[in-house]
Amino acid sequence: MTPIARLAATLIALAALAALVMQCVVSYGLAGGFGAMLWVILGYFTVLTNILVFASFARMAATGRMLSASWLAGLTLWIAIVGVVYHTLLANIWEPQGLALWADQGLHTVTPLLTLAFWLAFAPKGGLGVMDAVRWLGWPLIYVIYALVRGIFTQKYPYPFIDLNVLTAGQVAVNSVGLTVAFFLGGLVFVGLARALRGQNVAA
Repeated sequence: MTPIARLAATLIALAALAALVMQCVVSYGLAGGFGAMLWVILGYFTVLTNILVFASFARMAATGRMLSASWLAGLTLWIAIVGVVYHTLLANIWEPQGLALWADQGLHTVTPLLTLAFWLAFAPKGGLGVMDAVRWLGWPLIYVIYALVRGIFTQKYPYPFIDLNVLTAGQVAVNSVGLTVAFFLGGLVFVGLARALRGQNVAA
């Protein structure tokens, strides 16, 4: 990694960490305890994916070594989808205030934009293909299964489009397939961008 790429990785890790800490503070007040807070926030794809961003960029900042092209592209896809889904489907259903607003924007806007900017400017892009787009479906699919299993036992679902208290199993299945298709198409876009930008990345 170049020094500027390492500095950028450090800043992104700190931004993700700050957003996560703010969300923990907000959720602690609502949940009324540390264990309850962890249980609640670890049910969200947004939080879990921001944790992946933090861990990945903290590792690059600490070691000075770039992670693989496939992992960085997949990670960028996942966090970008977090931002897109939030701002198109979820942002209008609540109005956070104060620290909650800062945490909300950090998790759904700042971290996705910074991660995307890093990928465009610094991440290696060689060797990506359609099979990478298929592999990148793994994390979203694991999460949906995890969220549904949690919901079956607790009767609480993190997102309205997988809420079996409101929707039928068929509707949840359709929504899940739709999200899978969106992730796959997004992955193909990243593969196409990587091919277009290949050879222009001085940090690769």
